[in-house]
Amino acid sequence: MNKTFALIIIMGLFLSFSFSVSAQTKDKLNKTEKGTIIGSTAGAVIGGILGSKSNNTVMGAILGAVVGGAVGAVIGHKMDSQAKKIQDELGKAAKVERVGEGIKVTFDNKMLFPFGKSYLNDDNKADLQKFAGTLNENPDTDLYIVGHTDNVGSLKANQSLSLKRAAAVANYLDEVGVASSRLKSNGFGETQPVVKNSSAYNRSLNRRVEIAIYANDKMKAEAKTEAGL
Repeated sequence: MNKTFALIIIMGLFLSFSFSVSAQTKDKLNKTEKGTIIGSTAGAVIGGILGSKSNNTVMGAILGAVVGGAVGAVIGHKMDSQAKKIQDELGKAAKVERVGEGIKVTFDNKMLFPFGKSYLNDDNKADLQKFAGTLNENPDTDLYIVGHTDNVGSLKANQSLSLKRAAAVANYLDEVGVASSRLKSNGFGETQPVVKNSSAYNRSLNRRVEIAIYANDKMKAEAKTEAGL
């Protein structure tokens, strides 16, 4: 799908929006939320376009779960409050970003693991315990946990390390009470750097664990009811 065709579809969604949202829903939502509805509808299309290329990444998981429309606006509102609480509790231990209808959480590996290892630092398990507490207060979400490394070492070793680190985070969240049915993990080794591995600092940025938080079917169904659809 080329960009021009994608934009035509998005504009069509904009025009159909005014006919698709019930009067009851319009009365409930303020101007900001109505704007979110439009943005989420466009996001559903964009998610479909990007998801084909990134469906195994954290961004792909979030975009792939996009509902859009009034339902997406309700989900986004729930994610706003959850993201704020996660950031407040984790502070500098993680970067929390609201993406579409989901949340992206990025942990610096040095905050979780000794260099080159896949077992969790005891000193930083408390951060994951806080994270688990917030997740359990919001049980109607699923998580996709992905490990990444820098380019030091072989491709095979880095791929293995990234898988083990993601699994270590998933297993620990399970240990502290997050249902295993909510957790999936994967690793991409050194293949998805956020910056070039051109310095020690840059390599430290590429060593990370990313977590996608997105609505499960129950949240989507409840959001549909709340949206009056």
